[in-house]
Amino acid sequence: MKKYLLPGFGVLLLICSFAVPEKKEKKPNVLFIFVDDLRPDLACYGNKEIYSPNIDQLAKEGALFTNQYVTVPTCGASRYSLLTGQLPRRTEHLSNSAFEKLMKPGVKTSTAETFVDQFRRNGYRTVGLGKISHSADGYVYGYTEPKSDRLEMPQSWDEMLFDSGHWKTGWNAFFAYADGASRMTKDKQVKPYEKGKVGDQGYPDGLTAQLAVDKLQELAKSDQPFFLGVGFFKPHLPFNAPQKYWDLYDEDSISLTPSPNLPAHVHPASLHESGEFNQYALGEEKASLDKPVSDAYARKVKHGYYACVSYTDALVGKVLGQLKTLGLDDNTVVVLWGDHGWHLGDDRVWGKHTIFERSLRSALIIKAPEGLSGIQRDEIVSAIDIYPTLMELCKLEKPQHLDGKSMNLLLKQKAAPQWDNRAFSYFKNGITLRDKDYRYTKYFRNQMPNIELYDHRSDPFENTNIAASNPKVIAQMEKKWRVGDTGIFKNKENK
Repeated sequence: MKKYLLPGFGVLLLICSFAVPEKKEKKPNVLFIFVDDLRPDLACYGNKEIYSPNIDQLAKEGALFTNQYVTVPTCGASRYSLLTGQLPRRTEHLSNSAFEKLMKPGVKTSTAETFVDQFRRNGYRTVGLGKISHSADGYVYGYTEPKSDRLEMPQSWDEMLFDSGHWKTGWNAFFAYADGASRMTKDKQVKPYEKGKVGDQGYPDGLTAQLAVDKLQELAKSDQPFFLGVGFFKPHLPFNAPQKYWDLYDEDSISLTPSPNLPAHVHPASLHESGEFNQYALGEEKASLDKPVSDAYARKVKHGYYACVSYTDALVGKVLGQLKTLGLDDNTVVVLWGDHGWHLGDDRVWGKHTIFERSLRSALIIKAPEGLSGIQRDEIVSAIDIYPTLMELCKLEKPQHLDGKSMNLLLKQKAAPQWDNRAFSYFKNGITLRDKDYRYTKYFRNQMPNIELYDHRSDPFENTNIAASNPKVIAQMEKKWRVGDTGIFKNKENK
C-alpha cells in the first residue's frame, strides 16, 4: 500500500525540524537615586511637617525601609561602602577621598570595583549623572581646582555626565548660590541658606533632573538594559532652594528637636562642634556644644533643610514621571537612598559625622518589578545590603567578597522572614552596633566613658547613655559587636 503525506505536512515537518529560538528575557533596568544628607524626614516616614508627595508615592509603590543605616556618616566613605558592598577595614575607608585613593585609573581587577562596574560587566549600559561617588560630578579634583579628566570610579561608567551651568565646575555647583556664586568663590562669606528667586533649573539639581529626563528618553530606544545613577546635592549644605519650596512651610510652626542638650553620661568627644555648618561665615549664629542656638534660628535653618527636601522631592517626581511616560517603570528597579542622616540641632550638633542614630539612619525605598507594593519593613538593614539585593533582583552573579546580605525576601513576602537585625557603623575612632532594641558603641580613645548604650524601646532619641548601669546587656551586646570589629582601629588602644 502506498503511503501519502497530507498536503503541507512536509512543510510542517521541515519547519518543526528547526529549533525555535527561545525569547531571551530582558533584564530589569536600574534607576538609583542618590540623595545627599537625606535623613528620613519625609511624610512617608511619619514627619507630617514635610511636603514630599513624589517620594511618598514611590514608597506606596515599593518597600519603605524604616531602619536602614549607613556604615560611615560622611559622604564619600558612605558611598564607597555602599558601592563596594563592604564594611570599612582601613582608615582610608573612612575618608571622603576613599575613591580617589583606592580606585586607580587603568587598574581593572578580577572583581568589579563597584556594583555599577558589575552591571557593566554583565552587559548593562551604565550612566551616572551628578554626585554618585564623592565628587560632585564624579571626577577627581579639589574644590577650587579646574575639573580633571580622572574618574573616581574609572571602570564603572560608560558615561559620566553633569551640567554645571553658570557655576562652571562641579564643586562650585555643589555649593551653589542662585547668582552663579559658590561658597568658595565667596570665600565662605555666605549664609548657610538661601531663598532663590528662580525656577527649578535655577540651581544645579534642576539641571541634573533635566539631564536624567533626556537620558531616559535616549535609553528607552535601546534594547540594552541600563543602570542610571542620578545624584542630587540637596538637602546638603548650603540649604538653598527656590523660593516656592520655602513658601510651603510656616516657619513658626516647624518643630524643634526633642534632644536640644548633650546626651547624659556622654563625653563631648562623641560629638563635634559643627565645623562644616559654621564655615558659612554670615550665618546669624554659630553652633556650639556649649549651648543650643536660639529657637528662632533653629527654625530658620530647619526651614531651609525642609525646603531643600521638598525641592529634591519635586525633581525626583520629574524623573520618575519620565520613567512612567516612557513605559519603563514596569521593568525597572528603582532605589532612592540617602547617604547618611544629619543632626538638625539634635544633641547641639548641626551636621553629620557622629555615630549616633541621627547621623547614621537615612532614607531607603526600593521598588522592584517583582516586589510587593506599599509595604513597610522595620527590620534593621545596612547600606551594604543593597549591593547583593540588586544582584539578586537582576539575576546577576553576586561577588563572594560582599559583607552584606540580600534583602530580596523583605521585598517579596509580607511575613517577616528570619533576619539578622544588626547594622555596624564606624567613625571618630568608634564602632557602633544597632540591633532591634539597642545601640551599643565602643570608642578606641582615652576620653571616658568610651562605652555607650542606648535602649531604643524607651529612648529612641538616644538622650541617655545607660552603659554603666547595665553590665549584663553590655556583655550580650559585646558578643554581637565583635562580629563588626574589622580591625580598622587595631592600632588604637581602647583604655
